Amino acid sequence: MNWTFTGALALLLWLAGCSPALNWRTVPLPGADLSVTLPCKPDHATRTVELAGAPTELTMAGCDADGATFAVSHAALADPARAGQALRHWRAAVLDHLGASAAAAATDTPYAPAGALVLPEAVRTVAQGAHPDGKPVFLQGVWFARTAGARLRLYHAVVYTRTPRPELADQFFAGLELAR
Repeated sequence: MNWTFTGALALLLWLAGCSPALNWRTVPLPGADLSVTLPCKPDHATRTVELAGAPTELTMAGCDADGATFAVSHAALADPARAGQALRHWRAAVLDHLGASAAAAATDTPYAPAGALVLPEAVRTVAQGAHPDGKPVFLQGVWFARTAGARLRLYHAVVYTRTPRPELADQFFAGLELAR
């Protein structure tokens, strides 16, 4: 009887560990030549933003799961020569929302998934900042670009968490796949 109870308890704990707090699925992003693996069903939005001095249509997909926010954005630029400037501007704008100390303490490593341009501004950034309410927020984000014909397509993917959770970002970024 004791073995049966222990076996049943172990089975329940195993099943609870398999519950889909993070239900990863591959989502193609129309018009982006990118598919992304997200742990939840994404919401989509498009808006016009200023990027490197020009109004640009930015398309986003994102969701919240297990205490984290996952998002991916993309935009097209007509001038491929502005890739570095646009990625730098985009990264700075995102970090500005986390407060002045976030940009100063952010760490970067080169980042270029298969099919992306290898640029000094294509990076994976880790930063800590604060929400407007003062609560801490940790960012792990990537910025990269690729050419698509005569145009340039820029990408940004990010994970926001309350505490550092690099394993979530690793899994999310591993699921970014540019169409070939």
